[in-house]
Amino acid sequence: MLDLDRLPRHEVRRLRQVAARHPDPEEAFRELAERRLAGEPLQYLEGTAAFGPLELEVDRRVLIPRPETERLYELVVELVTDPGVVVDLGTGSGALALALKHRFGSARVVATDISPDALEVASANAERLGLEVEFRQGDLFSALPADLAGRVGLLVSNPPYVAESEWESLPADVRREPRVALVAGPRGTEVLARIARGAADWLRPGGLMACEIGETQGQEALELFGAALSDVRVAQDLTGRDRYLLAWKS
Repeated sequence: MLDLDRLPRHEVRRLRQVAARHPDPEEAFRELAERRLAGEPLQYLEGTAAFGPLELEVDRRVLIPRPETERLYELVVELVTDPGVVVDLGTGSGALALALKHRFGSARVVATDISPDALEVASANAERLGLEVEFRQGDLFSALPADLAGRVGLLVSNPPYVAESEWESLPADVRREPRVALVAGPRGTEVLARIARGAADWLRPGGLMACEIGETQGQEALELFGAALSDVRVAQDLTGRDRYLLAWKS
């Protein structure tokens, strides 16, 4: 017997909507509910996640886009009018890159990821949405074409920022998502530090670096990015926690 009382009503309703698309809705619902009760994220079961103006397809190959990252997108479009060139480091499902291409249609948007599986998902999303984004496999800046150095008007990233010691304390459904997209290393700021060291080489004068960070990492992020960029500040998410590093190249 399925213990559906363990699932919120809205999740049961959404699973039934997914199951209704199958030839045998009741059997499909039972399978989906069992997977959800076992800890599989709801968005993977639905196959989609909303992000800003877009609906993205997601599966276990990519991190599920979150409201915190959607707020990063909102902050950026409030601060930037004509970026010219946009780079998204660690694009995952393509959420930031695709939403920014949707907003800045004339911009050249380049997105990188170390995972070929993630890039498959991102590329499929771009094709389905009819948005032209250049996807490149590689580790952060190493995947970028050399001609972009000093020309990027907007550099965004939602990098891994979880410390290795924090992994086991994450919710069970979060631990079903790709570990490489969440865990940065022993401290949690290792990837942020690498982005900070390279950002100034790629940004144009006046260009903006906008990066999601962990809620306890604000002061360290200020120090990391302040060494190379100017007007460095930390912004809060909708719950009032430090969540975003914003920095401009003078």
